[in-house]
Amino acid sequence: MPSAAERTRTLVQSTCSSVLLLPGLDGARPDQLMPDARTVNSDGDVLLVFAADSPVVRAATHAQADELPVVLEITDVAPVSVPHRIRGRAWVSGWLTRVPNAAEPGRSTLRLEVGEAYVDDLWGAEGVEADAFAAAVPDPLSEHEAELLQHLHAAHSAEVATLRTLLGERTGGAAAVPVGVDRFGLRVRYTGVSCFDARFDFPEPVRDVAGLRRAMHALFEAASS
Repeated sequence: MPSAAERTRTLVQSTCSSVLLLPGLDGARPDQLMPDARTVNSDGDVLLVFAADSPVVRAATHAQADELPVVLEITDVAPVSVPHRIRGRAWVSGWLTRVPNAAEPGRSTLRLEVGEAYVDDLWGAEGVEADAFAAAVPDPLSEHEAELLQHLHAAHSAEVATLRTLLGERTGGAAAVPVGVDRFGLRVRYTGVSCFDARFDFPEPVRDVAGLRRAMHALFEAASS
């Protein structure tokens, strides 16, 4: 399974929605606390881009040399229609400073020096140390996960449904919806009278979309044999 650090790093570098929480900005509109972009530099710091006139930028500028404690909260929502669509959340806490001359006109870049992180997702809840976060890399499928799941659901729902044969009689007549995919396997949510997830591991971890196609074919063949 992916480590907590890898899962957190994947969420930080994904397109999931996020909000920056910091003291003194309780009256700010939610959209003013949402960064326009997120990246992670080679040191493991999270770089956040905001409008130059954002209250977040003003707070970071006013703090200057003082440490401004903040928490970046990320919410991961399944890209397919399924009950209980929130797949997880991650919180990255640390200290915020402004990076001078590091953004296009009208924008400002802020550096979040990571102190610690915490992830609570379909794998479970776990804390992440700053050095582990810095050393982790995002899942190689994360950039394409949304379109991959949507494609599986729209074009290969019959094949996904056959995976229930690998689970015995537990699924009954439940509908099967692919709700998550990473380099280690596919997660399918079965809905009906009861709702539960089943995890189907790939024969070996995949590195890219081409490897995923081969792994999915192996799963479908195992289910139909």
